Amino acid sequence: MKVLEKQGKTVDEAINLALEELKVSRDDVEVEILEEGNKGILGFLSKMARVKVTVKPKPDEIATEFLRGLLNFIDKDVKIHSSFKDGVLNVELEGGNVGILIGKRGSTLDALQYLTSLVTNRHSDDYTRVLLDAENYREKREKTLERLALKMASKVKDTRRSVTLEPMYPNERRIIHTTLQDDIDVKTKSVGEEPFRKVVISLK
Repeated sequence: MKVLEKQGKTVDEAINLALEELKVSRDDVEVEILEEGNKGILGFLSKMARVKVTVKPKPDEIATEFLRGLLNFIDKDVKIHSSFKDGVLNVELEGGNVGILIGKRGSTLDALQYLTSLVTNRHSDDYTRVLLDAENYREKREKTLERLALKMASKVKDTRRSVTLEPMYPNERRIIHTTLQDDIDVKTKSVGEEPFRKVVISLK
């Protein structure tokens, strides 16, 4: 975190001098006014204005720092890569024994993603969506759920009986709904209360 103290004839001048030196915009920093500054007798300057300017950490820096601190207690060999795409902060965990960070049906990964999102957005006015992945688990899980949806839809058509899937997280239920939304023979709905909410596939 970059912190700089700067003096100027006025508070605004001190801030602008700090911004110029740090090469950032006003929105990127937090400003603490240490001295307002004032003019002495006959308008002569007697005390300079003084400010402390702190560069706000970026969402990817906050997320990486949080995860690094957490993973140091689990597996120090895990590498953390982050990037922004379509307004989403994508964080990828690689190397080490990342399998234990995924958990059963991604439960541990989802918990880590939730915590990372909370920390990343704790002091921010603009919400940043965080997507945490490990060993490309998200894509693999999505394809698995798409195959499951098609298989169960086929079963419903053959048996003409509804099928209730196992409890799933909201994002996983969404994959089931999306996969079958254009199917002219079946419909889907979610039933039950979290965290045991399930998808029911039935004939239209």
